[in-house]
Amino acid sequence: MTKHGKKYQQAANLIDKSKKYPPEEAIELTQKAYYVKFDETVELHMRMGVNPRASDQQVRGVALLPNGLGKAVRVLVFAQGEAEKVATEAGADYTGSDELIKKIEDGWLDFDVSIATPDMMPKVAKLGRILGRRGLMPNPKAGTVVQPQDLARAISETQKGKVEFRLDRTAIIHLPIGKVSFDRDKLLGNLGAIVEAVLKAKPSGLKGQYIKTMSLCTSMGPGIKLDLSATLALAK
Repeated sequence: MTKHGKKYQQAANLIDKSKKYPPEEAIELTQKAYYVKFDETVELHMRMGVNPRASDQQVRGVALLPNGLGKAVRVLVFAQGEAEKVATEAGADYTGSDELIKKIEDGWLDFDVSIATPDMMPKVAKLGRILGRRGLMPNPKAGTVVQPQDLARAISETQKGKVEFRLDRTAIIHLPIGKVSFDRDKLLGNLGAIVEAVLKAKPSGLKGQYIKTMSLCTSMGPGIKLDLSATLALAK
C-alpha cells in the first residue's frame, strides 16, 4: 500500500470518502486540498461501462475546452509546400517534413501535439513506434490529420485547449480540465465541455450504463467522488 506524507493526509481529511460531491463543491475541495508549491493540473477520471477489448465499444474523441488548460501547447505540423507556409503563419511552433521526421528519429520530442496533412502521413507512418506510445501520433479520429485549408483552425483550437480522450485498457478515461489556480466557473466550464464530448462519443450499440463513476483530483492530491447525475447535467 502506498504511504502518503503528512500534507497529503491533511488534504485527504478534508474529503468524505463516502460522499459523492456536486461538481461545484468538488472543485472547491480540490482547491482547498491543494498543498504543493506548483500550479497543479486538475484531473477528471471517468470509469466507463464499456468493454475496452471490444472493437465496437471504443470511446475516443476530442473536447474543446472553453477556458484552455492554463499552459502553452507546443504544436508541431508535418506539412510541405504551401501547407507548411499556412501552418507557420497560423502560429505552429514547428513546421516541416523530412527534416522534422529525421530530427524525431534522432530522439527530439520537444512538442506537445503533432498535426499532419494527409499527404504527409505515408512519411509520418515510420514514426509510429516513437510517437504512438507517447500519444503524439497524428490521427484523423483525434482531429490531428487535417486538410491544408483546415490547418489554421486546427492549430488555433489546439493552442487554446483542445484535448484528446480515449479509453484505456481498464475502461477508464483520464483527462485534464485546467489548473488548480483557475476560478471555479472556468473549471466548471471545461468540465462541462468534456462531459458533453464524451457523451457524444457513446458507442451506438452500447447497452447498459455508459459512465459508471467520475472523480476529480489534482496531480498530487486525493480523489474526490463526483455526483454522477449532477455532473452529467453540466453537459446540458
